[in-house]
Amino acid sequence: MDLHIAGKRVFISGSTQGIGRAAALACAIEGASVVINGRSHARVAEAVDRLRAEAPGADISGIAADLADPAQVDALLEALGEVDILVNNAGVFDVAPFAQIDDADWSRYFQLNVMAAVRLSRRLLPGMLARNEGRIIFIGTESAVDVPAEMIHYGATKAAALAVANGLAKLTRGTNVTVNTVLGGPTYSDGVAAAVESIAAAQSVDVEQLKGSLVRDTSLLQRFIRPEEIAHLVAYLASPLSSATNGAALRADGGVLTTIV
Repeated sequence: MDLHIAGKRVFISGSTQGIGRAAALACAIEGASVVINGRSHARVAEAVDRLRAEAPGADISGIAADLADPAQVDALLEALGEVDILVNNAGVFDVAPFAQIDDADWSRYFQLNVMAAVRLSRRLLPGMLARNEGRIIFIGTESAVDVPAEMIHYGATKAAALAVANGLAKLTRGTNVTVNTVLGGPTYSDGVAAAVESIAAAQSVDVEQLKGSLVRDTSLLQRFIRPEEIAHLVAYLASPLSSATNGAALRADGGVLTTIV
């Protein structure tokens, strides 16, 4: 299917690996001009080279910036200029007891999981509205809807980001700009894979066996989601074919959430 995003300019935050990188590849294959982002110049350069190898001829570049730092976000935006499609993917997560998460940790989570997307959207949405064309896509999580007791800081900040996306969509009324969120489920990203492999090695157990044991009981997929499975939905939402989808939180969670809506 031709998604009609060839020649469109796409920026994806936090995209040197995982879901962000998969989304970058999916858009590049469709002919979009893709700009990726990571905190390290070396990591960004390496990711750009890999993506170019996987999508020969594609227009792929990168900008290094720590999106938790407002000054670096401003510098990134100056270098970036206007884009047609913004994918707010950058975020951080870990498992930690609620009583041990101090104010500094809460602030760090809020800066990256919420304010990075706020700062990028605040700068780029007005141009989209002026041109009467554009897409903003938030990469969310089922944890924003069903907040895990062991990841309250993560779930709460992602719920805030979900609320931001919903509010931004209301600003697009009557235009050809849309703002949506993809609610991903447990995904076997690079970070998760590294953690599973480390635990398996420490416990002297088979990686696939451990991986299988970590699948949620409520999952209908009964396996981890692959990053590219999230990326396919992102590419569709970036497309003009998704024009009637706005202000939505679309699930790509493998059926982990048990509610009807």
